[in-house]
Amino acid sequence: MQERKTTKSLDWDILSRVLSMARPYKRVFAQCLILAIVLAPLNAFRPFLIQTMVDEHIFKMDLSGLKNLAIIYMVLVLVIVVMRYFFIYSTALLGQSVIKDLRVKVFDHVTRLNMRYFDKTPIGTATTRTINDVERINDVFAQGVITIVADILAVLAVLGIMLYTSWRLTLICLITLPFLVIATYIFKEKVKAAFQRVRTQISRMNAFLQERISGMRVVQIFNAENQEREKFKEINREYTQANLDSILYYAIFFPVVEIISALALALLIWWGAGAYLDGMVSFGALVAFPIYLNMLFRPVRLLADKLNTLQMGLVAAERIFGVLDDKSLIKDYGTKHIDKLDGKVEFENVYFAYDDKNDVLRDINFCIEPGETLAIVGNTGSGKTTIINILNRFYALKNGVVRIDDQDIKLYKLDHLRSNLSMVLQDVFLFAGSVLDNIRLRDDSISEQKVIEAAKIIGAHDFIMNMPNEYQFTVSERGSNLSMGQRQLISFVRALVFDPSILILDEATSSIDTETEAIIQYAIEKLIDKRTSIIIAHRLSTIKHADKIMVLRDGQIREFGNHHELLKITDGIYRAMYEIQFEEASA
Repeated sequence: MQERKTTKSLDWDILSRVLSMARPYKRVFAQCLILAIVLAPLNAFRPFLIQTMVDEHIFKMDLSGLKNLAIIYMVLVLVIVVMRYFFIYSTALLGQSVIKDLRVKVFDHVTRLNMRYFDKTPIGTATTRTINDVERINDVFAQGVITIVADILAVLAVLGIMLYTSWRLTLICLITLPFLVIATYIFKEKVKAAFQRVRTQISRMNAFLQERISGMRVVQIFNAENQEREKFKEINREYTQANLDSILYYAIFFPVVEIISALALALLIWWGAGAYLDGMVSFGALVAFPIYLNMLFRPVRLLADKLNTLQMGLVAAERIFGVLDDKSLIKDYGTKHIDKLDGKVEFENVYFAYDDKNDVLRDINFCIEPGETLAIVGNTGSGKTTIINILNRFYALKNGVVRIDDQDIKLYKLDHLRSNLSMVLQDVFLFAGSVLDNIRLRDDSISEQKVIEAAKIIGAHDFIMNMPNEYQFTVSERGSNLSMGQRQLISFVRALVFDPSILILDEATSSIDTETEAIIQYAIEKLIDKRTSIIIAHRLSTIKHADKIMVLRDGQIREFGNHHELLKITDGIYRAMYEIQFEEASA
């Protein structure tokens, strides 16, 4: 996914929206601003005290007054140090508090997005949004807006005291300031473009790594390690070059600033020495002005870096807001909540397209009575899995209506609807954690005894008890330390333990051995007597006892009936499929 390049110097709408996120922490925000306002004149007052020491006490040999002023100076420095500590800590606290809330908000929003978002968004990109980009928002507060305001106030305060002390020396110091401003502007624009490339490349790298690491088995099976290494080298090279470009601009800018600062200091000493000899300025002012000069140039020099930091934070914020503003949410405006559904399922004139153009399902009409079993068969891409995705409201319909217990599924609260549905998929996903946690998905309302009872029904209890630590056995990420059959059994126990009104099996026995399939088939036969079941299967031997069998082809229902009725159809699709599988089994 290509990152959109930012053309605006500063997006004030995005900045306003980012700052609004600090509203719950307005006291901390106000504290930061107050500290910035107070620190500016206090810092600028230090060179003025030094000037006073030189002119009023050192030259006049007033050691007592010098001692008192030195104590005042030390107290002032200590006050500034303490206030600086609270300023840095408060800005960091504000930033971390905001991104803590933002992470929760983004994750909560992502969990409510429909599957279409995940179909078109690489996992690495979504991860970058939730982690890296959110972290950049911290910079808007810790190193961006508030610190920029503090630096601007510091510059104004220093200029004010400089003009009050000696307007002639001030003008000499400001002669080189235009050159510094021009250099700062060029640096800001160049680094902004470089940082944009860095963000694009890190997002690209995250997406690549996430996909390749997840699919490492396929990479190794097809001996594609060398090709993938070369692709990664290319991405890594481009990412490195983007970072080097930004470093290059820093390497040029800071020496240029040092030259401009040295030139300003040279002009100050050259003219100031003559002015002192002519009695136009005091020696104390000549001592204080190099300090003023450093205090004036340092914020201006860092301003470019902080503006870029702010800009990159806003770029990250724009990407995050792009996710938060994504309207492809699963709309949950239902109000109906029934503890247990009867399980009647009805599709009426259902049309569906993933891209809103090419229909995957066309005019689907069928009805399952409570307790009945519907088997869905068909070739790959016929729309079998799409039907159960629609039933779970992972996607919105294009046309038509889906009902459960004679009520449109949109009228049910989404969590209630899905709590009455359980699915066992062909591709089992297990999380890192214990077997128990994977079965009940950390729902503490489900007791361990209930899990054990469900495992006994399925036939998974014995193999779980034979593992180290039994139900507390640690499952690796994606269940990589378990066999395919073991993962499938655990997912089946997971589906059963939630006691669904409607049970959905999507190719649940296609990836397991015959012995394990026999165990699951026995459990299925016990389960479907008590609940409505929808079974998607390629092995017709597992569904011939289903109450109804629906044959899909090209998104349409071509045949509908029970096993014996469909076998009687001459030249029927189901009959042809059954005969082919029967011949293969015989062979």
